[in-house]
Amino acid sequence: MIHHKKIKVGVVQATPALFDLERSVEIVCRWIERGAESGCELLLFPESFIPCYPRALDFDAVVGKRTEKGRNQWLDYWSNSLEVPSAYSQRISEAIRRAGLMVGLGITEKEKVGGTLYCTLLYFGKDGSLLGKHRKLKPTGLERYIWGESDGSTLTTLDTPLGRIGGLICWENYMPLARLSMYTKGVEIYLAPTADARPSWQSTMQHIALEGRCFVLASNQFVRRTDYPERYQAELAGEPDIMSPGGSVIISPMGEVLAGPLWNEEGLLTAELDFSVLAKSKLDFDCVGHYARPDVFEYSVNKQPPSIRTY
Repeated sequence: MIHHKKIKVGVVQATPALFDLERSVEIVCRWIERGAESGCELLLFPESFIPCYPRALDFDAVVGKRTEKGRNQWLDYWSNSLEVPSAYSQRISEAIRRAGLMVGLGITEKEKVGGTLYCTLLYFGKDGSLLGKHRKLKPTGLERYIWGESDGSTLTTLDTPLGRIGGLICWENYMPLARLSMYTKGVEIYLAPTADARPSWQSTMQHIALEGRCFVLASNQFVRRTDYPERYQAELAGEPDIMSPGGSVIISPMGEVLAGPLWNEEGLLTAELDFSVLAKSKLDFDCVGHYARPDVFEYSVNKQPPSIRTY
């Protein structure tokens, strides 16, 4: 029975080749190989792993004014972002097919029509096929300057042989109704790629695991100032040596930390997910079951797609 199922999953905490699409794709493919060698059936990468999360850069922006310097930085970021589909995404698909594991990959996605960028989570099947994607609903702070907003049509969940998979990106996880969109479709493995490296993020991930009674996989980048290209070093002179210490973690439906958090280094966190724990966790709390109170509350999501069946 499904509640006796156990699967092995992995969370990648790594450093991309910042502002370098070609090398970042190579790094992704190497970590996919490593995940397969570790026996993982599902692998999660951080938010905007391709081409990077441009932490500490302001694109020379102030209210009411844009500059040529800022547009050139934007061009650099835009040029190294990922179109889907493309030859680069096909290389990733081929690496996944060879490895034979599912992958959640955080990217900055370049829209073919118009050229807007989106912070996107891609879902790949074990055969390398792109099963779906989620675009960030609400970029935070100056992220709104470089990324467009999505809508409910990308609140994707996948009904897979591994379990029902879905998730949100970074501070979307602070949006109660966005989380509820995942819970209402029975998410079992909740993916949370992020750029938030504060210790308080661990509490957020633990809360989501307990609230949704789901496994939570949270992945962040490890980035040092020296990882940025030389052309950005002067602008980053006041930043700390380690600009993103990570904090990736895997948490059970009962709030137990299964792996991590990992700080101040690259690494692959792995854990076995025991679905009997997921089933038992619903005894005393189920936010869309016996705790839902539909006689008191009403809830709907505009344009939310149905779960995608992959088998």
